[in-house]
Amino acid sequence: MRIVAALGGNALLERGQPLTHANQNANARRAAKAIAPLCAAGHEVVITHGNGPQVGLLALQSAAGPPEAQQPFDVLSAETEGMLGYLISQGLRNTLPAGREVVGVLSQVMVDRDDPAFANPTKPIGPVYRETEARQMSKEWGWTIIPDGSGWRRAIASPRPVAILECEAIASLVSQGFTVICVGGGGIPVARAVNGSLEGVEAVIDKDHASGLLARDLGADCLLLLTDVDAVYRDWRTASQHAIAEIDPDYLDPLAFEPGTMRPKVEAATTFVRDTGKRAVIGKSEDISELLAGKAGTQFRRSKNVPAPK
Repeated sequence: MRIVAALGGNALLERGQPLTHANQNANARRAAKAIAPLCAAGHEVVITHGNGPQVGLLALQSAAGPPEAQQPFDVLSAETEGMLGYLISQGLRNTLPAGREVVGVLSQVMVDRDDPAFANPTKPIGPVYRETEARQMSKEWGWTIIPDGSGWRRAIASPRPVAILECEAIASLVSQGFTVICVGGGGIPVARAVNGSLEGVEAVIDKDHASGLLARDLGADCLLLLTDVDAVYRDWRTASQHAIAEIDPDYLDPLAFEPGTMRPKVEAATTFVRDTGKRAVIGKSEDISELLAGKAGTQFRRSKNVPAPK
């Protein structure tokens, strides 16, 4: 089975956890340990990952230096893709049986310069702040800030991915038996200049949308969207909240979920299932075997046997 497993930012750094190397390394090793049985069982596994906390921290570090040394977001995305890809790769190599090869691929992802997302930043990055602190930083740095859970975070543009430029190379590696780590942080955002050449853009692509596109283009049998929540919940954080065990994508509206949290995962899952007729699952990384077996998480699939929710 060919599987695209997307590790959410919270799977690599728990909400509120200090962004230290020790924490990230421990979480990456834990995630690798969860995914390793799929690789060892002979599945073709492609791993993607988020980078929201990490790219936000790098942006802060860049802004704190001399103005001429500040780096654009395409470069910062590439840095996080290499950093986190390295940690996940090392974790897998320390867990997998001998002979299972792992490779990381820096992935450029094409976006449309005319995407309306550039005028409406919605992608939360970096640390979580108290509202007063976030508003002060917005005033000082010119940031767009948005609520995220119980706190506030910086937001930047998140255009939809159009094409993954290294997709053919990734497919070739997977077919040769490599476990591939790619499209980290949604990939490195690039677009065509007027003269047709590629150049980076100021954005962070949503990892879930990019992972769904990758899964479709690779002909994956299953898209696993791994996070720190065990399933998709209706009426989240209310007295009537309840988990959705299985759903046909026609019966779930992504707009019913908060942007920047569960909505992109639901959008990616429903789009993948509608486009391919294959299966997508949202759930916890530590439940990965049960998610794949259909015994945990929220299972998205086309089925006449899946009733519309009441």
